[in-house]
Amino acid sequence: MFCIRCRGLVKRYGKTTPAQDISFEFAAGQITSIVGESGCGKTTLLRMIAGLELPDSGSVEYVDQQSRDGSKTPVISMVFQEPRLFDWLTVRENIALAVRSRPRDEQLELIDETLRTVGLSAAADKYPQELSGGMAQRVGMARALCRRPDILLLDEAFSALDALTREKLRAQFISIAAQRPMTTILVTHDVAEAVMLSRTVCKLKNGAIEQVWNVAAPYPRSIGTPGLAALVDEILQSFFVHNEATPVDAVL
Repeated sequence: MFCIRCRGLVKRYGKTTPAQDISFEFAAGQITSIVGESGCGKTTLLRMIAGLELPDSGSVEYVDQQSRDGSKTPVISMVFQEPRLFDWLTVRENIALAVRSRPRDEQLELIDETLRTVGLSAAADKYPQELSGGMAQRVGMARALCRRPDILLLDEAFSALDALTREKLRAQFISIAAQRPMTTILVTHDVAEAVMLSRTVCKLKNGAIEQVWNVAAPYPRSIGTPGLAALVDEILQSFFVHNEATPVDAVL
């Protein structure tokens, strides 16, 4: 499994610098959430980790903790807020795009396994316009998972769904992550979501990691899990209370 080491990342767009000095190590095989206000650099950081953007300075390093020579290149998948499906392709065909370079037999095996994992086997031959919002997002998730990624990046992947569907998909995602551990980074505006899903929550402010919380509560979690409601409130309050003290970790 890979950990991700970000060192001094800086990214500028004209007069705007969404990433000013981001340094952090994302733990291998765990889920880390990044929270912060709009424009603080969350998506920019995710895109640099994905290799979709090059930093102006600094580096992103992928460290395979199971490889002695570090020669393996990680497989990275990304899921967006919208599923971005091709309307003229079926669910199966949309997922197949992720593994089109693999041998045919391997493609079929991976697609069928992934459809079962996300509960979409019965919808394999449907088109996107026949799907609910939650089903469409599961197709987007399935397309990312079908590649068997070492690193999974989620950019507001649950935010466009209604509350009930969002809860169901979150629970399903935790189950999938338990079966197939990946180094996962979730960008979200939802602090409760970050606490419910993650082992670590990072607060990004002004293009830098300002504060970090570690969440040791076992899965599955709910707002009723001891300590979690208080932690959600603590993180929320940090956005409203000016604090010049040195950031500390809160461990539950």
